[in-house]
Amino acid sequence: MTKENIIDGKAFAEGLRGRIGTAVAEIKRARGSVPGLAVVLVGEDPASQVYVRNKALQTKEVGMNSLEHRLPASTSEADLLALIRRLNADPAVDGILVQLPLPKHVDSSKVLDAIDPDKDVDGFHIINVGRLATGMPGLVPCTPLGCLMLLKDRLGDLSGKRALVLGRSNIVGKPMAQLLLNENCTVTIAHSRTRDLPAECRGAEILVAAVGRPEMVRGDWVQPGAVVIDVGINRVERDGKARLVGDVAFAEAERVAGAITPVPGGVGPMTIACLLQNTLTAFRRRHGLAEK
Repeated sequence: MTKENIIDGKAFAEGLRGRIGTAVAEIKRARGSVPGLAVVLVGEDPASQVYVRNKALQTKEVGMNSLEHRLPASTSEADLLALIRRLNADPAVDGILVQLPLPKHVDSSKVLDAIDPDKDVDGFHIINVGRLATGMPGLVPCTPLGCLMLLKDRLGDLSGKRALVLGRSNIVGKPMAQLLLNENCTVTIAHSRTRDLPAECRGAEILVAAVGRPEMVRGDWVQPGAVVIDVGINRVERDGKARLVGDVAFAEAERVAGAITPVPGGVGPMTIACLLQNTLTAFRRRHGLAEK
């Protein structure tokens, strides 16, 4: 990617993984141990299998221990909760991630709430949600964390910026808004029932789109010079071929934005990199080490 206003998430994620790998090597030299990430996959969902495989590969590449638990779709809720309890108690495990979606007979909320909040590297536990909302140290959902890193890398201090988050999911929209608020932005959350959505978007210096609707945000919705973070990953068919597009009409928005993430190659690569960052953070906090 060569255009100055294109935010290269792939390159940033590669650099972040490099810094994590250096930190892990230092920990290994000093302590003789490394952070461990346990990933639990229940069932045979093809997309989940690919994602888990990529997580394991990148975990090993940075020198961490990858601990995979692959369970059949017939696994009972009780057996899954018992595994979570064992992982909570295992000193070799610093991060626990349960891959979603889970089979229909399993209560996802009950499983996620069973994870030790200090090992909850997805940042979904209600205690971590509360910590984020009150400005306390906690583990933050990976995708919003990656978005914030890209924003701070491009803009530096975000204090006082007018930010709009389009989308109010618990996984991206709400934690993204909270992170921006904690950076002293003036934050608006917009959604499907917002009146005059284009006008709301035009008032934003930072626009984060996370609604899951292909190319919903048009170029004339973007304030000239604004930084646009496109979280959407949507599969569409164009000219008989499947393509990935974001929630932003990239070709239109790229002409007016001061900076913009592409799809693919923008926010997507940051998610697993931030999962590894959260695992490193969890290890440091559990062992009383300074965070860098």
